[in-house]
Amino acid sequence: MKRLFPYFQFLRPHWLPFVGALLCGVIYGAASGFGLPYMIDQVFPRIFPRSDEIAEVGLWTLVMYVAWFPAVFALRGVSGYFNVYLINYCGVKVLEKIRLNVFEKLQRLPLAFHHKNREGDLLSRVMADTTQLQTTVLQVGNDIIKQPVTFVGAMTALVVMALKDENLAFILLSLVVIPLCVFPVRRIGNMLMTRALRMQEEAGSMTAVLSENLSAAREVRAFNLEDRELNRFRESSEDFFTARMKVIKYAHLLTPLIEIITAVGVSAAIFQASRKGVHLDTVIPVIVALYMSYEPVKKLGGIHNQIKQAFASLDRLDDILDAPETIVSPPAPKEMKDVRGEITFEGVSYSYENGDGEPEDIPAIANLNLSLKAGETVALVGPSGAGKSTLAGLLPRFHDPSEGKVFLDGVDLREFSLKDLRDSVALVPQRPFLFDATVRENVLLGQTEQTDLEVEKVCELAYADEFVKEFRRGYEERLGEDGSRLSGGQLQRIALARAFLKNAPILILDEATSALDAENEDKIRDAMTKLIEGKTTLLIAHRFSSLKLAHRILVMDEGKIIADGSHDELHRECDLYRKLYDSQFGIIHEDAD
Repeated sequence: MKRLFPYFQFLRPHWLPFVGALLCGVIYGAASGFGLPYMIDQVFPRIFPRSDEIAEVGLWTLVMYVAWFPAVFALRGVSGYFNVYLINYCGVKVLEKIRLNVFEKLQRLPLAFHHKNREGDLLSRVMADTTQLQTTVLQVGNDIIKQPVTFVGAMTALVVMALKDENLAFILLSLVVIPLCVFPVRRIGNMLMTRALRMQEEAGSMTAVLSENLSAAREVRAFNLEDRELNRFRESSEDFFTARMKVIKYAHLLTPLIEIITAVGVSAAIFQASRKGVHLDTVIPVIVALYMSYEPVKKLGGIHNQIKQAFASLDRLDDILDAPETIVSPPAPKEMKDVRGEITFEGVSYSYENGDGEPEDIPAIANLNLSLKAGETVALVGPSGAGKSTLAGLLPRFHDPSEGKVFLDGVDLREFSLKDLRDSVALVPQRPFLFDATVRENVLLGQTEQTDLEVEKVCELAYADEFVKEFRRGYEERLGEDGSRLSGGQLQRIALARAFLKNAPILILDEATSALDAENEDKIRDAMTKLIEGKTTLLIAHRFSSLKLAHRILVMDEGKIIADGSHDELHRECDLYRKLYDSQFGIIHEDAD
């Protein structure tokens, strides 16, 4: 149970209902374990005297005796209800806090963590594993307090009855079977935890397959992958079914085992009672008390199994909560004001992690040195995998260098707070993401201090107003999940409008014109000319027509800068640049085959 101790802190704001739940559980357990056997032992003989005795119970006395029965059950019912309600209130509040903590941690973890873990599996952990925890709390909350107190109450009743009548001392020997229940509880619980962890992993895999399929709906249809995807999901579903059935097998194996063991104890008590000639009305309270002591053992065994399943989910959540936050703000960040935009890369290297969490053998960036003047526009060109996007990702600290440093106005980026740094960088990605919100909300992205007029102005600058005005609700039109209602070019115009609105001193353009036709590309290039004025701009160029905006061009290959200069210089002196440029514009060299 010490695994749960760190989460007890979440109970502090809810200590009052938690204490109330404990008290109600104690009352329920005492009424069940001690109250019922004691009532049968003390009250029933006065209501039903033996045949050789004469009943001398008055009417009102009889009413009082009989009233014990509904009174005890009313006490059990009311206390049991409030115990379940209050304990579940506290449990669900704690789980809500855990889910929020997991989600908050995911916001802080570096992109490398998200690249290593499948989106569907993370989704399963946040939703399915926390739901499993919640289900366990709801089920366990019904018995976690009541059953131990019921057991203690029943044991107390047995001891009291044994001390009153020496002929009943044998019943204490019947309790020897209770320790025997510990062995199957521990053994099956450990086996169940392993299977439950496997089941949750399979659930994550199945969610990942589903998430991937829904995200690639167009590609699935374009390449006739429906049957392949169906087989993938079927196989994943079958693996989950197998894992789930193993959990069910062990989860429900414990109850019959404990029932058999405890039945042996009850049989031993009945056998000894018959041998000693104990009267039936004396035996009945003993059998009830034995049952009330064995039943909590059986239910506590089930609780143990459910907790083991919860621990399996908790392990998967702890993988997120305990993951190192490698990209963090310093304890005392330097103030960022009047950013000029002078950027320096000094001996920078960076390697992505492989599947084992180790750095890859070939670095994405290798010992790179580079300086960008304030207000300068620098283009990056090179083949796929050359390290262009990785280099750009160092500026907003999507990842930190494995070696070397990146400076902004002479200060290491790691000395600024993440919020201030990222407020100073505007990113226009090649495939921007749009939220399922209105045009206005997608342009604002939380910048609530901006006015509606400013939103419309930046959309005009990005030529986004041309299609926004065609919407029935204009800027209040919802764009669908991931901007599904927009074309690629329209998505890029919204992203440009965001950059205009942010007006950050540092700008990263990851081929912001790649999805535009020639006519619109000219318009957007005019807008980008205004956008980059006075800003230090890193332009990742896949289409060489956008190089007209750059003051200088860098050619990258295998994580290194192999050439730096103007278009004419590079076309004349750099073989790789000339090859890339000429192949895009269809220029055939005389020495070509």
